[in-house]
Amino acid sequence: MKTIRVGTRGSRLAIAQTEIALAALRKANLSVRFEVITISTKGDVDKRPLFTMDEKGIFEKEVNEAVKNGQVDFAVHSLKDIPSDLSDDLVVACIPKRASPNDVLVNDKGRKLEELAPGSTIGTSSLRRAVQLVKLRPDLNVKPIRGNVETRVKKVISGEYDAVVLAEAGLTRIGMKDVIVERFGVREFVPAPGQGAIAIVCRKDDKALIDMLKQIEDPRSRAEVMAERALIKKVEGGCRFPLGAVAVTNSDKITLYASVFSADGKQNIKVKKTGNAGSPEKLGTKVADMLVKEGAMKMAEGWRKAVEEWNSKI
Repeated sequence: MKTIRVGTRGSRLAIAQTEIALAALRKANLSVRFEVITISTKGDVDKRPLFTMDEKGIFEKEVNEAVKNGQVDFAVHSLKDIPSDLSDDLVVACIPKRASPNDVLVNDKGRKLEELAPGSTIGTSSLRRAVQLVKLRPDLNVKPIRGNVETRVKKVISGEYDAVVLAEAGLTRIGMKDVIVERFGVREFVPAPGQGAIAIVCRKDDKALIDMLKQIEDPRSRAEVMAERALIKKVEGGCRFPLGAVAVTNSDKITLYASVFSADGKQNIKVKKTGNAGSPEKLGTKVADMLVKEGAMKMAEGWRKAVEEWNSKI
């Protein structure tokens, strides 16, 4: 029986996502054995708020290095953790069916965002979520939070935070969707590009493996995330620049919604454009050009200064 080695981070969510992908691959490849190898990344070790780290790929670099050097044959990631400028030796070979891209509110009191008491402390790991929370509820205390999904939920139960905002997909995949109090609509609370999608990365020259991985590809999910990734590649979004984007396919059409905010939360550029589902990257680039024309890069500069100021205080 042939053995294929699979690289992943060791978190409960990363393992769950890997098992989702492998369950589908096992059905299609009965004579293959998959061996899961866990790899620690900088993002697992460094517990500073994500937006204070001035580098890309903190949750995927070491795992993808293992793919490049042959330690593992392919890696399973949350797509939103993969930088838009992936190494030339590697390829996102497969994107299985995407889960919900929505963000959700979690607390142990059953209170929706509008029902939280003024001054309540809300935890989030991203600037994008933070600025949208402040826009909706300026009277709340939005505070950085780190740790895996279960750790963040425990910090609410222990009373350290009154609520946290997390990705619905992550909670669902580890069997914790019962803690969700409110699901935010993707147009009102725009998610991160690629949120809810799993990406399988392998070496670009491994054609046989790519063909096998393509067996569980979902073309609709691929089109949506390619539009979103083309957008961030052009605008250079990242942990330091809160850019939200989500694409929705409908038959042969794809619509991309994007939203960026100024550092003070007072300005918000929103763009919506529909294109051909067969050319998602072209649509993503067009929407990026529209954002730039509206002043997105000025906003990005404002965020860089704001984060530098923040870093000098911690």
